[in-house]
Amino acid sequence: MKLGSVLLLLVLAPVFSSCLLVLPLDCTELYNQDNNRPSGIYTIFPIGATSAVQVYCEMNSEEQWTVFQRRMDGSMNFYRPWDQYKMGFGNAAGEYWLGLENLFYMTLRKHYELLVDMEDFSGNKAFARYSSFSIDSEFDGYKLNVSGFTDGGAGDSLTYHSGQKFSTLDKDQDSARGNCARSYLGAFWYKECHYANPNGVYRWGADGTIYAVGVIWRHWKGYDYSLKSISMKIHPVQ
Repeated sequence: MKLGSVLLLLVLAPVFSSCLLVLPLDCTELYNQDNNRPSGIYTIFPIGATSAVQVYCEMNSEEQWTVFQRRMDGSMNFYRPWDQYKMGFGNAAGEYWLGLENLFYMTLRKHYELLVDMEDFSGNKAFARYSSFSIDSEFDGYKLNVSGFTDGGAGDSLTYHSGQKFSTLDKDQDSARGNCARSYLGAFWYKECHYANPNGVYRWGADGTIYAVGVIWRHWKGYDYSLKSISMKIHPVQ
């Protein structure tokens, strides 16, 4: 290599390094770069420079939430296999799932809290908040770790699932005899089987035709009511 090329690389090295350092991990880092950013769709890099993904960011001066799961109109099929839940699917402008691998790397690097917002078909809203949220690696089944519940009217339907591995229609890792994902037409950190089924079949409110297969948060609306919307989002704990 010629001397001129070596010198050029030495000069540019800090520039390349600084570019890598500013790649945002989450919506809070985006907001810290520019606190005039409104809520909307942004690109983050949970795993590194080659892992760009789009998310919906809820921005305000106090908290900036990175939405990793959202149901709102039934436009996206959430009854999907393992590989799609691992890598993510959907559209950040509507319904989507960010991906288990992205969530693992995010929660590996920071301590996050979790907010679950939901709404019924009458316009009533509620939430559940958890002061600690993380998931383990794929080697450990993307096991859920969640604690520190605060009630926003929804009740606690998630602590029951803490410590469980993630299950899909083609990868059964729950504690039940059968495959909970197949039984309840979703994918989640099922136990025996669920108090929450946010990735279940999108239905239209009260419907007891098929037990507990809808978008369920049991402690708010029970098993026979499928929610109009639900979103799961994380924010780094200061």
